Amino acid sequence: MMNKAITGVFAFLTVSFCACKTTHDVAGFGTDIDRYKLVWADEFNKDGKPDTTAWRYEKGFVRNEEAQWYQEENAFCKNGLLVIEARKESKPNPRYEAGSKDWRRSRQTIDYTSSSINTAGKHSWQYGRFLMRARIDISSGLWPAWWTLGVSGRWPANGEIDIMEYYKGKLLANIACIGANRKAEWYSNRFPIDSMGGQKWASGFHVWRMDWDEEAIALYVDDVLLNKTELSKLVNKDGSGINPFKQPHYMLLDLALGGMNGGDLGDTKFPNRFEIDYVRVYQKN
Repeated sequence: MMNKAITGVFAFLTVSFCACKTTHDVAGFGTDIDRYKLVWADEFNKDGKPDTTAWRYEKGFVRNEEAQWYQEENAFCKNGLLVIEARKESKPNPRYEAGSKDWRRSRQTIDYTSSSINTAGKHSWQYGRFLMRARIDISSGLWPAWWTLGVSGRWPANGEIDIMEYYKGKLLANIACIGANRKAEWYSNRFPIDSMGGQKWASGFHVWRMDWDEEAIALYVDDVLLNKTELSKLVNKDGSGINPFKQPHYMLLDLALGGMNGGDLGDTKFPNRFEIDYVRVYQKN
């Protein structure tokens, strides 16, 4: 979700995806459920704002020259779901500065709003099985994501994992450290949404999963492997010898619009939603 300059390795894979809804309580476990214990979860069962003991908000124009202004009002829990809602609305940019060359301040108006929440400073984890059951919209220009960042270091040296990311007709599974050129080095697989069932697939809920341990990071959707990268490849190439995936990470959930990767919003209808049923973190017994 940070600046996706294509500096890493991209493998374009064709796989067969299960479009069916996975069993709610044991999704992502198969026969090894007894090896794990639940260490944190948010089921979003209480209507209203997200739990402030678990989540904090990003505010304003934040990154990637995206179109949306992030604000608290666009994230809410209803009927057992966390809803992150993108809206088309016009209002003054309170940070506007005439003549500014900073894209965050050069925009006189806000044309779209959305929300981005994260667990920074509240919850972080090193290793485990991470699960999210959610539904994404694949309309033009939308950029939903569930991702993590390391708690120490400046991006990309702190490490990034995009467990779920979608834009421009593709589902992505990405991992990044810092490369020898001091830019992000990406280990990323992309999957055309049409190969997964297109709009019919996107109309249902799916279970995204990350298995992360001392050896590797593996990313899945509906138990189909999307990306597996050994931690030995993910040492920062800046001479520090630091592996940013041998430290705790916090998680982020957001619905971005347009910007450097999201693409043209075209005739996309608003309001639009990224809906999350639950997020859970397990660790081995």
